[in-house]
Parts: sequence; structure tokens; C-alpha cells
Amino acid sequence: MTSMLPELQAWVTETVRALCSGPGNAMQGPFDEPAWATPLVGFCRGDDPLFAAYKEHVGPEHWTPVEAMNLAYPHLRLEAADLAVISWVLPQTEATRADSRAATVYPPERWARSRMFGEAFNNTLKAQVVGALHNAGYRAVSPTLLSSFRSVDSERFVFASVWSERHIAHACGLDTFGLCDGLITPAGKAMRLGSVVAQMPVPTAERPYADHHAYCLFYARGTCGVCMQRCPVGAITERGHDKRTCRAHLDRTRPIVREQYGFEGYACGLCQTGTPCEAGIPEELR
Repeated sequence: MTSMLPELQAWVTETVRALCSGPGNAMQGPFDEPAWATPLVGFCRGDDPLFAAYKEHVGPEHWTPVEAMNLAYPHLRLEAADLAVISWVLPQTEATRADSRAATVYPPERWARSRMFGEAFNNTLKAQVVGALHNAGYRAVSPTLLSSFRSVDSERFVFASVWSERHIAHACGLDTFGLCDGLITPAGKAMRLGSVVAQMPVPTAERPYADHHAYCLFYARGTCGVCMQRCPVGAITERGHDKRTCRAHLDRTRPIVREQYGFEGYACGLCQTGTPCEAGIPEELR
């Protein structure tokens, strides 16, 4: 079985990328272009020690992969070691990032469309990947599509969820955390995330970092801090990310999106562009 693992991982990766090359990956409206660039895909095993650590770090409500699978398959006896966690990064396109770099208070239309229509496609992608795995003979679930998925109040993090796509991607070797709470990936910080859990074999994850802040210049070198300057409401400081201030600004973008762009939605993401980590790991840390 071990010799088949690279081939199986390559098939999953190509499946995700092929689905992203279809017509569903679209900005809609006046932009005849994809919402997302070519995805990155990472893997880890369901018994990775990080998932137990998340119970303490994120909160006891955070699901492990086997807990998520048990919600979808309550009558099966599943072992964590038999599960794979598949995570992907959907990078913003260069056109979207360029628009956002030029913004100073409210999101440009491309960014707002990727946040709303691109994220709707991301949810469709999760269901499509689950379907492709089922068709190939593997039980699978996307935890954030479960009816029991929810956000929770967190004493430590203010807002948290029972399945954090950011922490899942980190476990799969795709990213580390930045000062603004954004995830810095090899494709940059301007992106969205998705994941699926499947009953299929994958090797133990080999993460290319030992520290969860390894790709952030502020934490790794004590320099940068550009994301603080990019935030229009001062929600990012040397102490980190003020989620309440950030969320209040997001709410203020709703009438802007409605009145200027003609659809219901919200967005910001200015801290994800105009920074050394916008489109990749900062050169000094590679």
C-alpha cells in the first residue's frame, strides 16, 4: 500500500485542480475570469498529534478528523490512523490582488466577488471532492458542510469554529500564521481554504516548518508589520488581531458591496495584500 500513496495523493491533487479549472470557478458579474488561481493541496493523517493539540490550543470543541467522520458515519467504527485530511489553498488571482493593493478602506469589486461567489464555489468544490472520493471507493466528508458545523465563543480567540480551516491547512504542511491571523502559504496570504476528511491512506505529514509563525517576518525577524499599516481600522497591532474591530469593519462593508457592486456580501482582506507575504513566503525566510 505504501508504494501507492504518492499516486493516490497525486490523483487527489489533480482532482482538486481539475475541478477548479471548470466553469464554477468564476467571479461572475462583469468579470469573465476565474475567482481563484491554481490550488495548492496538502495532506496529513487523521492521527497527527496536532489534532489533539488543537483541543487545547483552539478549544475542546474543535473536532478531530475522526470526530468529524463519526458525525457523517455514526454507525462505523473508524480509526484515526486510517483517515486522511486533505486541505487546499485557493490563491487570489493577480488581478484581484492588484485591485486590493490599490484599495485603502473598502474592498474592490473583484475581491468582494471572490469572497462571496468564490467562497460559494469553494463549498461546491468541497462537495465535489467528497463525491469524487466516494466514486473512487473512499468514504469522505467535508466537516464545514456538516449541519453541526458552527462557530463558538472563545475566551482565548473571541471567535472560533469547531473545524478551523486555517489550523487544518497548518497541519497539512501548507502554511504558518501571521501577525494579522492570516495564513502565509507558498502561494501567499491572499487566499481561501477548504478541506475534506477521507478514509484513505496517506503518509505522516512532513511539515516544512517547526514553528507556527515561521513564515511571518514580524515573528521570525522582528521586522515588517506592514499588515498593521494596511488595516483601515487599526485592528492589527503588535499584540495581534482584534477580531471584534475587524468584524465591525466587515459589517460596514455590506452597504458598500450592495450599493456599489450590486450584490449582497461583505469583504475586506486589505491586510492580505501590499505585504511581503501577499503572493508567497517572504524571500528572506525561504
